Amino acid sequence: MATAVIMPRQGQSVESCIIGEFHKQKGDTVSIGDALFTYETDKATFDEQAKVDGTVLAILVAAGDDVPVLDTVMIIGEPGEDIADLVGDQTAVSTTAAEPAQTPVAATAEAPVAAAPTAATVPAKEAAPVSGAQPERISPRARNLAARSGADLRLAQGSGPQGRVIERDVEALVAAGHVASPAAAALGFAPGTEGSGVAGRVMAGDTVAPPAAAPAATAAPTTVAAPTETSAVPEYEDRKLTNIRKVIARTMHKSLSEMAQLTLHTSFDATDLLAIRARLKKAKEAGLDEKLGLPILAKVPTFNDLVLYATARVLLKHKELNAHLADDTLRVFNTVHLGVAVDTPRGLMVPTVRSAETKSLAELGNEVRELAAACQTGSINPDLLAGGTFTVTNVGSLGVEYFTPVINPPQVAILGVCGLTTKLRMVNGEAVPYQAMGLSLTHDHRAIDGAPAARFLKDLCTALENLSLYLID
Repeated sequence: MATAVIMPRQGQSVESCIIGEFHKQKGDTVSIGDALFTYETDKATFDEQAKVDGTVLAILVAAGDDVPVLDTVMIIGEPGEDIADLVGDQTAVSTTAAEPAQTPVAATAEAPVAAAPTAATVPAKEAAPVSGAQPERISPRARNLAARSGADLRLAQGSGPQGRVIERDVEALVAAGHVASPAAAALGFAPGTEGSGVAGRVMAGDTVAPPAAAPAATAAPTTVAAPTETSAVPEYEDRKLTNIRKVIARTMHKSLSEMAQLTLHTSFDATDLLAIRARLKKAKEAGLDEKLGLPILAKVPTFNDLVLYATARVLLKHKELNAHLADDTLRVFNTVHLGVAVDTPRGLMVPTVRSAETKSLAELGNEVRELAAACQTGSINPDLLAGGTFTVTNVGSLGVEYFTPVINPPQVAILGVCGLTTKLRMVNGEAVPYQAMGLSLTHDHRAIDGAPAARFLKDLCTALENLSLYLID
């Protein structure tokens, strides 16, 4: 009996996923465990594996499509089997839909980029109602979004396979102001008409006398430089941003453009921190983890674990930084859901350790390692990437002394942990060296002033300089 392969639900917060590429095409034989297709949430990438043996009888979506969770992606069964009930009103795409979303350009070839249509592309007398101007290839979600938003699909630049228009292409039209009121869409107007409505929306009055067509601009071709005579390596290559990279870009741009961010820098004496870790490593090497059954020695805590441990506890004395800001409301949390930035091949991810202040050092370290491993493999549940109340990001291992971390909205602060440096202090008139670790705290000045943020930073430094006392509980 044929089986429908559906888009999995990766967490309660995920409503749809984007198809990356198909590993199996129509007619291919599959076995249980075979990778069928790759799909992306806005945070991670996954491979869907076959749960039954059989043959791919149909593929109902294309690479690049934004597919709602629980919708059917493909059907597996026996050749010749009736799958009408499983297909429903969906239309199977051709096997070419399983090709990668972008055809690579040869290193020595020139690939001209199509110019966006202008008013000159379609003369005013041929202007058709927008509602009837549907691209040849367009996904259902893109069509629905265009209908709701009034986007002018004649200007759509399809980024899906074979120029297929997908949801993000319609979102780009809306962002660029290529939208029209229902009345204007029914009357018809030339593409590129300047609208008089809000955000450039074309209104019915704008269709009476369309502006004169301007000469169409010729798009400059995008080229990949040919290798020089002395080298076979091309000068450059163009890489399409992944969905995760685009989400990071949007989030960071929104953070910097909508917040009043201020960064405070300081450092603390890391002598106690170094001593704690050295003692734990020595105990591990002596086998005390097995002799005494100490869970903290199962995996020796890192410097980052120690900083996270102290941060979670000090935050409860400075709750205004453990908060979310939404419009004119500051939501202050009484527990610390600690976001921990993780560098992955797919981009930055920030899993959340919930109620971090209640966890022992061993528990905290183990959970952080498990979350980081899931991020690295792309198997992290998206629900574990949400709900943080404060974030810590550590670039100390890369030799950074101070930096300006960017807040992860709607949070109001983020702590950057830096590397170790040697500093001097005067003791009895003599300069004595010691190891210092830098901290960089960025906070949203709309939610909290500089002085309260500085007090948190000062208390955190004190806690880290006397961390041994915090571990006695």
